[in-house]
Amino acid sequence: MADRLRLEVSTPTRLVVSGEADEVVVPGSEGSFGVLPGHAPLLSLVGTGEMTYRAGREEHHLAVSGGFAEIGPDHVTVLAESAERPEEIDVARARAAFERAEQRLRPQAGEEGDVADAMGALARAQVRLQTAERRSGGA
Repeated sequence: MADRLRLEVSTPTRLVVSGEADEVVVPGSEGSFGVLPGHAPLLSLVGTGEMTYRAGREEHHLAVSGGFAEIGPDHVTVLAESAERPEEIDVARARAAFERAEQRLRPQAGEEGDVADAMGALARAQVRLQTAERRSGGA
Protein backbone atom coordinates (compact mmCIF):
# COMPACT_ATOMS: atom_id res chain seq x y z
CA MET A 1 0.00 0.00 0.00
CA ALA A 2 1.23 3.50 -0.87
CA ASP A 3 2.02 5.79 2.04
CA ARG A 4 1.18 8.98 0.09
CA LEU A 5 -1.34 10.04 -2.53
CA ARG A 6 -0.49 11.45 -5.94
CA LEU A 7 -2.72 14.54 -6.19
CA GLU A 8 -3.68 16.37 -9.36
CA VAL A 9 -6.26 19.12 -9.59
CA SER A 10 -6.95 20.66 -12.98
CA THR A 11 -9.52 22.84 -14.71
CA PRO A 12 -10.26 23.04 -18.42
CA THR A 13 -7.59 25.75 -18.74
CA ARG A 14 -4.77 24.76 -16.37
CA LEU A 15 -3.15 22.38 -13.94
CA VAL A 16 -3.71 23.84 -10.46
CA VAL A 17 -1.99 21.25 -8.24
CA SER A 18 0.37 18.40 -9.03
CA GLY A 19 2.15 16.75 -6.15
CA GLU A 20 1.86 14.39 -3.22
CA ALA A 21 -0.46 14.54 -0.24
CA ASP A 22 -0.98 12.58 2.95
CA GLU A 23 -4.68 13.39 3.14
CA VAL A 24 -7.24 15.04 0.85
CA VAL A 25 -10.75 16.31 1.65
CA VAL A 26 -12.97 16.85 -1.40
CA PRO A 27 -16.32 18.69 -1.41
CA GLY A 28 -18.45 16.04 -3.10
CA SER A 29 -21.89 16.82 -4.47
CA GLU A 30 -23.44 14.91 -1.54
CA GLY A 31 -21.05 16.24 1.09
CA SER A 32 -17.33 16.33 1.76
CA PHE A 33 -15.30 13.14 1.96
CA GLY A 34 -11.78 12.40 3.11
CA VAL A 35 -9.21 10.31 1.30
CA LEU A 36 -6.17 8.60 2.80
CA PRO A 37 -3.67 6.30 1.08
CA GLY A 38 -5.25 2.90 0.43
CA HIS A 39 -8.75 4.33 -0.18
CA ALA A 40 -11.13 2.16 -2.18
CA PRO A 41 -11.63 3.24 -5.81
CA LEU A 42 -14.35 5.87 -6.16
CA LEU A 43 -15.70 8.27 -8.76
CA SER A 44 -17.61 11.26 -7.42
CA LEU A 45 -19.14 14.51 -8.59
CA VAL A 46 -17.43 17.56 -7.11
CA GLY A 47 -19.66 20.16 -5.51
CA THR A 48 -18.93 23.75 -4.62
CA GLY A 49 -16.72 24.05 -1.58
CA GLU A 50 -13.29 24.22 -0.09
CA MET A 51 -10.94 21.38 -0.94
CA THR A 52 -8.20 20.74 1.61
CA TYR A 53 -5.07 18.66 1.31
CA ARG A 54 -2.26 18.01 3.73
CA ALA A 55 1.36 17.28 2.83
CA GLY A 56 3.36 16.69 5.99
CA ARG A 57 2.38 19.42 8.43
CA GLU A 58 1.38 21.87 5.72
CA GLU A 59 -2.31 22.26 4.99
CA HIS A 60 -3.42 23.73 1.66
CA HIS A 61 -6.82 24.98 0.52
CA LEU A 62 -8.54 25.45 -2.83
CA ALA A 63 -11.93 26.90 -3.73
CA VAL A 64 -13.40 24.37 -6.18
CA SER A 65 -16.67 24.12 -8.04
CA GLY A 66 -18.11 21.38 -10.20
CA GLY A 67 -16.45 18.52 -12.00
CA PHE A 68 -15.38 15.00 -11.09
CA ALA A 69 -13.02 13.33 -8.64
CA GLU A 70 -11.39 9.98 -9.33
CA ILE A 71 -10.03 8.27 -6.25
CA GLY A 72 -7.73 5.27 -6.13
CA PRO A 73 -5.57 3.63 -3.46
CA ASP A 74 -2.61 5.82 -4.42
CA HIS A 75 -4.11 8.85 -6.20
CA VAL A 76 -6.71 11.61 -6.23
CA THR A 77 -7.47 13.29 -9.55
CA VAL A 78 -9.90 16.21 -9.57
CA LEU A 79 -11.15 17.62 -12.86
CA ALA A 80 -12.92 20.78 -11.69
CA GLU A 81 -14.89 23.40 -13.56
CA SER A 82 -13.04 25.96 -11.45
CA ALA A 83 -10.29 25.77 -8.82
CA GLU A 84 -8.42 28.63 -7.18
CA ARG A 85 -5.72 28.92 -4.55
CA PRO A 86 -6.34 31.52 -1.80
CA GLU A 87 -3.76 33.94 -3.22
CA GLU A 88 -5.41 33.81 -6.66
CA ILE A 89 -8.80 34.98 -5.43
CA ASP A 90 -9.71 38.61 -6.03
CA VAL A 91 -11.56 39.35 -2.77
CA ALA A 92 -13.26 42.50 -4.08
CA ARG A 93 -14.60 40.60 -7.09
CA ALA A 94 -15.75 37.71 -4.88
CA ARG A 95 -17.56 40.13 -2.52
CA ALA A 96 -19.25 41.83 -5.48
CA ALA A 97 -20.35 38.45 -6.87
CA PHE A 98 -21.69 37.49 -3.43
CA GLU A 99 -23.69 40.72 -3.19
CA ARG A 100 -25.07 40.29 -6.73
CA ALA A 101 -26.15 36.73 -5.93
CA GLU A 102 -27.81 37.85 -2.69
CA GLN A 103 -29.66 40.59 -4.59
CA ARG A 104 -30.90 38.04 -7.16
CA LEU A 105 -32.40 36.01 -4.31
CA ARG A 106 -34.41 38.93 -2.94
CA PRO A 107 -37.93 38.96 -4.38
CA GLN A 108 -38.58 41.91 -6.67
CA ALA A 109 -42.10 42.96 -7.64
CA GLY A 110 -42.99 41.51 -11.02
CA GLU A 111 -39.63 39.74 -11.48
CA GLU A 112 -38.96 36.06 -11.66
CA GLY A 113 -35.41 34.77 -11.38
CA ASP A 114 -33.63 31.47 -11.49
CA VAL A 115 -33.27 30.67 -7.80
CA ALA A 116 -31.08 27.59 -8.37
CA ASP A 117 -28.65 29.60 -10.51
CA ALA A 118 -28.54 32.40 -7.92
CA MET A 119 -27.98 29.90 -5.09
CA GLY A 120 -25.09 28.36 -7.04
CA ALA A 121 -23.54 31.78 -7.64
CA LEU A 122 -23.94 32.62 -3.95
CA ALA A 123 -22.28 29.33 -2.88
CA ARG A 124 -19.36 29.84 -5.29
CA ALA A 125 -18.77 33.41 -4.08
CA GLN A 126 -19.04 32.34 -0.45
CA VAL A 127 -16.48 29.54 -0.79
CA ARG A 128 -14.11 31.87 -2.68
CA LEU A 129 -14.29 34.38 0.18
CA GLN A 130 -13.81 31.63 2.77
CA THR A 131 -10.79 30.27 0.93
CA ALA A 132 -9.31 33.74 0.37
CA GLU A 133 -9.34 34.26 4.16
CA ARG A 134 -6.83 31.41 4.41
CA ARG A 135 -4.28 33.63 2.66
CA SER A 136 -3.87 35.84 5.70
CA GLY A 137 -3.67 32.80 8.00
CA GLY A 138 -0.60 31.54 6.20
CA ALA A 139 -2.10 28.16 5.37
